[in-house]
Amino acid sequence: MVRPFLKWAGGKYRLIDRIAASLPPGKRLIEPFLGSGAVFLNTQYERYLLADINPDLIHLYRTLQQERSEFIEYCRELFQPQWNRSERYYELRAEFNEISPGIRKSALFLYLNRHGYNGLCRYNLSGGFNVPFGKYKKPYFPANEMLAFADKAKRATFICADFESVMKRARRDHVVYCDPPYVPISPTAYFTSYAKHGFSLHDQERLAFQAKRLAQRQVTVVISNHENEVTRAMYRDAKLVSFPVRRFISCNGQQRGQADELLAIFS
Repeated sequence: MVRPFLKWAGGKYRLIDRIAASLPPGKRLIEPFLGSGAVFLNTQYERYLLADINPDLIHLYRTLQQERSEFIEYCRELFQPQWNRSERYYELRAEFNEISPGIRKSALFLYLNRHGYNGLCRYNLSGGFNVPFGKYKKPYFPANEMLAFADKAKRATFICADFESVMKRARRDHVVYCDPPYVPISPTAYFTSYAKHGFSLHDQERLAFQAKRLAQRQVTVVISNHENEVTRAMYRDAKLVSFPVRRFISCNGQQRGQADELLAIFS
């Protein structure tokens, strides 16, 4: 399997076999919630439409797609020991939040991803990246994984857009895979702010509605989420497949336990 080059909370690398088995053949795979791109990297479609609401993420992917080896070598300089210190991290984080999109900002996004705490991607209400320093002894530089991504990206189009507008591009010979921010496991849980805006229960319902509409047009849509009463009700028109998985995103290691994963297949 091909491993993503970004660390990503909720990434699907460990679940690829389960997810891929639920995706039918087609000419194009559409992913409205791209994240680290684990599904994209480990499926074989002729073409890909890959989207995310996070502009920093999409700009990084476009930069790597266009610049390839030159960008990888530029990023390598940020993985030298002198940059793996708390004061340097916060200087570069401040720079990232101030500069406009470009090669430098994309390189800093990768740096923050690999040097920040737990591989989180989190922003404050003003849109500033605010993940603290991760205190890793020697952050891994994913040169080989970046090159593999760039090679696969020759078949891909990357866009920054809301999932609804992306899903409307689907046609009969397309397949849609959705990995949205998950519904909380329990009523007392809460959503973390992935982009500037959260993902509400209303957004979850919008997603289920769009999936149902596409299925009526003979487009298969597969959605990943937690399994609970809320998701089973929202996805009642789909085929549901559930299985236990180990969660890795809790800050408290003792709380990283089993939870049920749900695949909703609208077809």
